[in-house]
Amino acid sequence: MPIRKLSYIICVCLLFPFGLSKAQELAPIAILIQENGAVPEEPIELQAGDDYTGAAPLEFQFSANVSNPTTFLRFEWNFSEDANFTTIFLTRFDEETVYTFDKSGRFYVRLLMTNMETDNTDVSESFVIQIAESELKIPNAFSPNGDGINDVFKVTYKSLVKFEATVFNRWGQKMYHWGLVNIDDGWDGTAHGKQVPEGVYFIVVKAVGADGVVYNHRGDINILR
Repeated sequence: MPIRKLSYIICVCLLFPFGLSKAQELAPIAILIQENGAVPEEPIELQAGDDYTGAAPLEFQFSANVSNPTTFLRFEWNFSEDANFTTIFLTRFDEETVYTFDKSGRFYVRLLMTNMETDNTDVSESFVIQIAESELKIPNAFSPNGDGINDVFKVTYKSLVKFEATVFNRWGQKMYHWGLVNIDDGWDGTAHGKQVPEGVYFIVVKAVGADGVVYNHRGDINILR
């Protein structure tokens, strides 16, 4: 083999050892999966350095977003409540990870990516996630008459991590119960598959907000047909 060609091959191997491509660009992304118990109507994607304010439970998928990754990369996600990451409350080592923010406050997420061959580590800018304070509003009447207007009894809420509601008739018999998982379904004014009579019913609601606020509500529901 000519000496000039051999020298070229040696240089290439030194620049790209063991078949590594050029240095990977650090550009992680975060995709919103769920907010306030609902899937977003439009896709929401954050770039490192972006801020997002939303209601809990707020679930994101964090991705290193590396094109043509090699086996020589090490990923480390840091989750912190301060911008300087002096108090990291969670560390994960996956290329992609999912996390649900379920308490109010301001949170910071960053990615450290290390080339294990060169021992060089890059640190991304931080994703800044703000969780809003909780809110719960409970109406006192609805009209389940099939006209498409106010047919279902629903609460208005934001950043709740626990929720239970139970409806009773005037004799204390349980008519309906629902929780956080189906909070948006509400109550359609039926019990045991039949429409309940028009009149006054009693509701008990227990809930906890992401900010630690405890809600205990006892009140009336007026059914108007």
